[in-house]
Amino acid sequence: MVNNLQAYRDYLEKEKKYSVLTVNAYLADVLSFQQFLREHHDSIVLEKVVYPLIRNWIVSLVENDISNQSVNRKISSLKSFYKFLLKIKQIEVSPLLKHKSLKTPKKVQIPFSEKEMQNVFELNEFANDFEGIRNQLIIELFYTTGIRRAELINLKVTQIDLLNQTIKVLGKRNKERIIPLLQCTAQLLKEYLKLRAEKAASSSVDVLILSKTGNKVSESFVYRLINDYFSSVSLKVKKSPHVLRHSFATHLLNNGADLNSVKELLGHASLSSTQIYTHSSLAELKKVYQEAHPRNQK
Repeated sequence: MVNNLQAYRDYLEKEKKYSVLTVNAYLADVLSFQQFLREHHDSIVLEKVVYPLIRNWIVSLVENDISNQSVNRKISSLKSFYKFLLKIKQIEVSPLLKHKSLKTPKKVQIPFSEKEMQNVFELNEFANDFEGIRNQLIIELFYTTGIRRAELINLKVTQIDLLNQTIKVLGKRNKERIIPLLQCTAQLLKEYLKLRAEKAASSSVDVLILSKTGNKVSESFVYRLINDYFSSVSLKVKKSPHVLRHSFATHLLNNGADLNSVKELLGHASLSSTQIYTHSSLAELKKVYQEAHPRNQK
């Protein structure tokens, strides 16, 4: 069993090219199920599991107030593990073959309004030093490129092309995409790179965004930064890099961008992933429709 788990880790890291965080999360869910089997089902090995045992685990999770969304994530990890066992011929059929996910309420992600985005740049005073320009650049990159938090943190200086005003982003599963830069973003990048050169003079770090000590910034640092700056201009409960990514997509769609173009900019594998951003643009479309249709002019 240990060998299968190690082989599964290698598969996720080397073939699927998942991040360390993702790999650890998948394995943690499988190990959680394995622990449940040890405690309640005489330590039956994972390869011998049948669906009723998994259903017992699901019931146990729900009874312990684990949300349906979290349960579905755990089962998704388990399903991935059993698909791997099928692939290496350790089992003949997945015990989750006919499993149906638990129902979850659809959460509507509320983007920042265009006014809130305008206010965050106009009402916040960004100091004209390394930290001030860096902080402004982080917000600017999120909003004008739709980049993910992990993508921004790992963005290297060599992926910036100021001549052509583009950045090369390494997304999920190491998939590359080229994102154009607005003139304002390119100009801010030029200013930042001059200050960064001084900060990185004694450092070998090649990432674009640096801490004040010249090191790579953390995900929690970026989250706090966005939350702090937007707390002064927005009353929304959630203020995060992902909300900025959502705002990027929504505002593009509201202003006439086609769904497929937004899909490419976001780095989505399919349109279905991008369509979650259309609810806000639909609200804008309804407004335009109500105002413009002649039947509603009476």
